[in-house]
Amino acid sequence: MSQDRRQFLASALTAAPLFVPRSAWGANDRLAYGLIGSGGRGRYLQGNFQKLGAECVAIAEVYEPNLENALKTTPNAKKYVDYRDLLAQSGIDAVVVATPDHQHAPCLFAALDAKKDVYLEKPMSHSVEESQRMIQAVRKTDRIVQIGMQRRSAPAVIAAKQVFDSGILGKVTMAKPMWNWNVSKPLDNSPLPGKLDWKRFLGKAKDRDLEPMRFRSWRYFWDYSGGNMTDQGTHLMDVVQWFTGAGLAKSAISFGQLAKNTGSEVPDVFCAVFEYPNLMATWTLNYCNSYDNDWSVMFQGDRGTMLLNTAGYKIWAEPWLKNPQPVQEMAAPIPIEPHIQNFMDCVKSRQQPNAPVEVGASAVSAPHLANVAFHGNKRAYLSADGTKVS
Repeated sequence: MSQDRRQFLASALTAAPLFVPRSAWGANDRLAYGLIGSGGRGRYLQGNFQKLGAECVAIAEVYEPNLENALKTTPNAKKYVDYRDLLAQSGIDAVVVATPDHQHAPCLFAALDAKKDVYLEKPMSHSVEESQRMIQAVRKTDRIVQIGMQRRSAPAVIAAKQVFDSGILGKVTMAKPMWNWNVSKPLDNSPLPGKLDWKRFLGKAKDRDLEPMRFRSWRYFWDYSGGNMTDQGTHLMDVVQWFTGAGLAKSAISFGQLAKNTGSEVPDVFCAVFEYPNLMATWTLNYCNSYDNDWSVMFQGDRGTMLLNTAGYKIWAEPWLKNPQPVQEMAAPIPIEPHIQNFMDCVKSRQQPNAPVEVGASAVSAPHLANVAFHGNKRAYLSADGTKVS
């Protein structure tokens, strides 16, 4: 083994202590929260909040079957259709918002007005401009707001960040986030089996007649989401910006195609290139293939390469041809519990959480930029302060 390789391995091995979250809540001291949006993601969060000792005391949901499913695990929770009625209920410490993206900002504004702390699912916003309004609204209050970007609290990702910060990769010039799920198929527009308050689902989105697939698969319609770019890109572009300290993207170009998602407005195959100061990043998403553990981010430096994915991370030394085996690897999942615990503890301590609105806005800015480029068939530019796209 060469001296350079020994030094590389030694620095890698000494730079990865694990973060272990500890709860500030006592055994008899429970966070009482309301759940706004009890679809699949909402119920997943509900289960994990319950696991960590929080109590769901109210649920607001526009689709009756979703509401009934959520009540199975918390039968004593009060039920609502309108989230504003939930916010008027006394005894609620915080709310968990897991609605479609276009409802995130209205729910946040209403929760702040009701003086509630908020765990808000990503992506934080539906546009760059909306992000700024959300930041300003939060800053006018003393509320704790955590955006649901769980990699910010995941021990394996924190360990990888510490390794990255040691400088062992050298000068990093390229980041390659990738997301692959083999889930694409024609959208289901058959009648819904239960009662839906369609008008409340639409909110301020364009009024139109009910199409069941727009509710079932809202992520595939631009009125209700930023598509796969903001849904998955928010997670991984945040990792790119967080690890490298590159700041905000300066510009982006993007392209997408509909391969199998018949009925969708949103491409199921999507590519984007982002220009940062002193860094380039390429984003690829393919919902027709599940290669490489679903998602990954590769960082390429002149001294080494890091691959971070759902299995943990690996590091290779340069030159790769002479060092094809990883010099370090850590196998670890990316759990959501530490992120929820961080939020709960910050509600107690009143300290800022790991993913406040400023982080949420920064993370989704590059995905929003890519979407503007896609819709305009152009190279899109983000202002230096991150408030305007052109």
